[in-house]
Amino acid sequence: MSEEPIIRLVNVSKDYDGTEALKNINLYIRKNEFLTLLGPSGCGKTTTLRIIAGFEQPDTGEVFFEGKNITNIPPYKRKVNTVFQRYALFPHMNVAENIAFGLTIKKMDKKTIDKKVAEMLELVNLKGFEKRYVDSLSGGQQQRVAIARALINEPEVLLLDEPLGALDLKLRKGMQIELKKIHKYLGITFVYVTHDQEEALTMSDTIVVMKDGTIQQIGTPEMIYNEPKNAFVADFIGESNIVPGRMIKDNLVYFAGREFKCVDGGFGDNEEVDVVVRPEDIKLVSEEQGMLQGKVESVTFKGVHYEMMVRSAGYEWMIHSTLMEPVGTRIGISILPNDIHIMKKVSTK
Repeated sequence: MSEEPIIRLVNVSKDYDGTEALKNINLYIRKNEFLTLLGPSGCGKTTTLRIIAGFEQPDTGEVFFEGKNITNIPPYKRKVNTVFQRYALFPHMNVAENIAFGLTIKKMDKKTIDKKVAEMLELVNLKGFEKRYVDSLSGGQQQRVAIARALINEPEVLLLDEPLGALDLKLRKGMQIELKKIHKYLGITFVYVTHDQEEALTMSDTIVVMKDGTIQQIGTPEMIYNEPKNAFVADFIGESNIVPGRMIKDNLVYFAGREFKCVDGGFGDNEEVDVVVRPEDIKLVSEEQGMLQGKVESVTFKGVHYEMMVRSAGYEWMIHSTLMEPVGTRIGISILPNDIHIMKKVSTK
């Protein structure tokens, strides 16, 4: 993946009838990157995508493509194509005709079109479906047609706006793998919008977490998950135990009524902080061996692990473990220094 930015948004803001959809965001996207805009409904991720595509104009700020200012360039003149959640396929056309639509409009010769359509059908695993009408296809197959139709124009950037949102869970997981393969094979830039945390973690090179029109954190999936910048990111990406704490000094934090060693520093002495511990990082031990002691209040079987809620030190801790302790059992909790993540105290509202 190249370090060179292909797209850059500089001080971009957008207002809809007095509501700020984007608040002065700055973002660059590298060539060949799979970048995901992630956040809850109304956070500004789709607005960002539409501004990159040219469907929306920013109120302030500029959009650059390979160093050239394209803020006022119309969508059809940009080297990007978009796949929407609603695939907008033509029901009166068969699969091959739908995929070929962009090339037909360009009046490309039939031999070239047929060759490119065949390549696309192979790429999205729809070989043999050329003559079928789209209404006879499943949701997943229709989505592949929409992707092929976008890719046949050879865009330098493919924009995907919640393209798997209409699919059921099993299909969605299958298409996540397919999209990642397509991205790797083509070597072009993908900009993907989703509110699904697992989808973002599974597919992305880079995740941009958004909230209320602002960027909260940018990083690799591992960085976003393991080192969340604030309580919103920690809570939105996966499940977390978030409790108030106080940094006594570097590598030593006080929470839940006792001191814990940690690996974080750079905070002020006695600074109020938020402490994040992932459910899978809490170890169950005997009550006597525990750093904290508690009582199991509920147990839910999740397939690969049990989810237990444990009341301890005035907090309810979520614990994921392959070992199960029955409701009512007194247990000990152990947390290693590497599994304690310290964040600046910020409001999650």
